[in-house]
Amino acid sequence: MNDLVRQHTALSDTDLEWLHLLVSEWQLLSDLSFADLVLWVPTRDGTRYVSVAQMRPNTGPTSYQDDMVGHLVPRGRRPMLDAALDEGRIVREGDPEWREEVPVRVESIPVRREGRVLGVIARNTNLLTVRTPSRLELTYVQSASDLAQMIAAGAFPFPDQQVDMDASPRVGDGLIRLDADGFVQYASPNALSAYHRLGLASDLVGHHLGTTTAKLALSQGPVDEALVKVASGWAPREFEVEGEECVIQVRAIPLKPKGPRIGSLVLLRDVTELRRRERELITKDATIREIHHRVKNNLQTVAALLRLQARRIDSQRGREALEEAVRRVGSIAIVHETLSQTLDERVEFDEIADRVLSMVAEIASGKITGRRTGRFGVLDAEVATPLSMVLTELLQNAIEHGFGTGDHGTVEVAAVRGGSAKEARLLVTVQDDGVGLPAGFDPSVAGNLGLQIVRTLVEGELNGTFDLVPASERGTQALLDIPVRAEK
Repeated sequence: MNDLVRQHTALSDTDLEWLHLLVSEWQLLSDLSFADLVLWVPTRDGTRYVSVAQMRPNTGPTSYQDDMVGHLVPRGRRPMLDAALDEGRIVREGDPEWREEVPVRVESIPVRREGRVLGVIARNTNLLTVRTPSRLELTYVQSASDLAQMIAAGAFPFPDQQVDMDASPRVGDGLIRLDADGFVQYASPNALSAYHRLGLASDLVGHHLGTTTAKLALSQGPVDEALVKVASGWAPREFEVEGEECVIQVRAIPLKPKGPRIGSLVLLRDVTELRRRERELITKDATIREIHHRVKNNLQTVAALLRLQARRIDSQRGREALEEAVRRVGSIAIVHETLSQTLDERVEFDEIADRVLSMVAEIASGKITGRRTGRFGVLDAEVATPLSMVLTELLQNAIEHGFGTGDHGTVEVAAVRGGSAKEARLLVTVQDDGVGLPAGFDPSVAGNLGLQIVRTLVEGELNGTFDLVPASERGTQALLDIPVRAEK
């Protein structure tokens, strides 16, 4: 719609926003009218109309088999469009049109904003299945007529209320028509069933909806007064009513076809199952986070036990081995601590990398400076855990083997995300300015336990590649190339 409006019309951005708001709401008008809707806007030179949006009803057969969006019609070919645009009134005159042997009643509704008519809605009703209307259908049509008059007067849609039509109740979910005082004039079978699930034992017609709803809701006290007003339809609102065994989502729409409010339209839907599933997901998320928290605590306990054991060992080599194990366990604990604070199994790895860098740098007693450039971004837990261990091993290896006792230097971790959305990659470089690799060093076969762990994790769990090469000027570079899931 944006492209069509900007290409063919002289409407401003604020006018376009109004049309977007209208189109987000007009499924309601289409369903109540049992009719197709096509929005026509006059072109910049005023000689034609361009159709910028179309809606088919969920409650009846369509009048248009083809997509009408983008069609251009010369002014004068459809007199009802001209009359609605020029006179600013709803036009219903004329005989039904015949389209592919189907009789169609056509009406034109001007779309007004701040006193100006921006375009015209053509309402097309398929008359092939017309029969004696029921009370439900009469209520639908009357409500549609009121909404159409509000659109023509610029009183609908409501500019201060953004509605998510995918989540909001629809006409078929349940409909209640109220008078100006909030008493029920009509309730559809689905609406009545919803209130019966809330605990209503009688019919709704003739009852004050606000008072009845407040009595059925679980909450008691001052909130009842607000609920009575909102459920009476005095203002456009969406809210939920929770009973003992049922949750009802309600949307109130004041009807003001000629200015003063003559009543309200209330749409409602039973969302009990949806809310139950949401609560289950929340409980599941809380359980998963609690598990991560407990795993982190257990890993920290293991690290503390290993640290105590290291202090009791006389062998320097044995003490160093246990201290390395403490750091490995600590890197995994950092990941689980981060996961315990998120709602999904994905983590922002930059914070983890910084903490691992700080943890490993402690072994250098401040003589080795560590820094990070670039960003790792958000990673899945199954990538974050082994990658944290790999990063720990590479940093530890660089500090221990790249620098001699008392040396000062720098270790830098660089991360770059690249590739396409389908094949995203994470390129990680760990570089030091130490003494470099010994002559004849082959990283594929040589190396200590730490490098063996790195190769195993990168190639086995991360499905990536690892290499250890001399830096361009001085020191050593560890290169990682890992497939990752694209960030959203």
